Amino acid sequence: MKPKLLFVVGPTASGKTDAAIELALRCGGEIVSADSVAIYRGMDIGSAKPSIEEMRGVPHHLLSFADPAVPYSVSEYKRDALRCIADILARGRQPIVCGGTGLYVNALLFPLDFGSAPADASVREKWNRFLAEKGPAALHAELKKVDPVSAAEIHENNTRRVVRALEIYECSGVPKSAQRAPDAPPDLPYEPVLAGLTRPRPSLYARCDARVDAMLRAGLVEEVRALREGGLSDSAQSMQAIGYKEIAAYLRGETTLEEARENMQRNTRHLAKRQLTWFRALDKIRWFDLESYADPGAFFRDLAAYSLGNSSIS
Repeated sequence: MKPKLLFVVGPTASGKTDAAIELALRCGGEIVSADSVAIYRGMDIGSAKPSIEEMRGVPHHLLSFADPAVPYSVSEYKRDALRCIADILARGRQPIVCGGTGLYVNALLFPLDFGSAPADASVREKWNRFLAEKGPAALHAELKKVDPVSAAEIHENNTRRVVRALEIYECSGVPKSAQRAPDAPPDLPYEPVLAGLTRPRPSLYARCDARVDAMLRAGLVEEVRALREGGLSDSAQSMQAIGYKEIAAYLRGETTLEEARENMQRNTRHLAKRQLTWFRALDKIRWFDLESYADPGAFFRDLAAYSLGNSSIS
């Protein structure tokens, strides 16, 4: 039988990190991050990386290992994550993939194929309005900021493809150019078991807003300032992440800090909505509404029983 690869996924601020750590403690597990911002060194507060204390002794992989000045692709993530997973299994430990970057999770489940990337009509409409107001050249310039490889490949007059590339980036946080033609049908070396965490929408959005405020109190402005003073360009792929791009705009004098805060909260809520849409498209995922549990211990027991194959959990 193939070994299990456990996944703890869901929208931002849903409680994935704590759940994955608790699960790891119960099964002798190690966590492989699936977060496209937490991979970068120096981007700690804005990615909500767990502290050493919060990790509770559980080994974490693919955190703070990439240079934020260098683009990091989904194909690179797949390579690095598979190496980590193989190493964890070889040592007799249980790998647990935890994160909210849908493309990273999909890379471990399916061939790399952007044709199956989910669509978001509201995002597409936003860029179509931008096109109508500012024209093809301005639209193409926006793509060049976040995905210069795709921008070089797509002519600015091919506005449909430009809009689609922008839609893919905004919905996933990862450039379209990071993935190429489909691989052969997957023959996974493990059996994936997917647990999705969610909360009622008002509660989830309130947690998103509270997380932004906590990041600002923890020193996000100083973190972004240090990255910029260290030579990281505002146009770097890593700096397009929520939290970093809004604070960079504030530091450039384009917004007030309060406007940056409000933009971060709005963009974080929108991200949570897109993540829910992405993960709900996955087959064979068991969803856990954390607020349906009066006792957190009962949730952790159910999560462990489901993930580890206890037949008492359907």
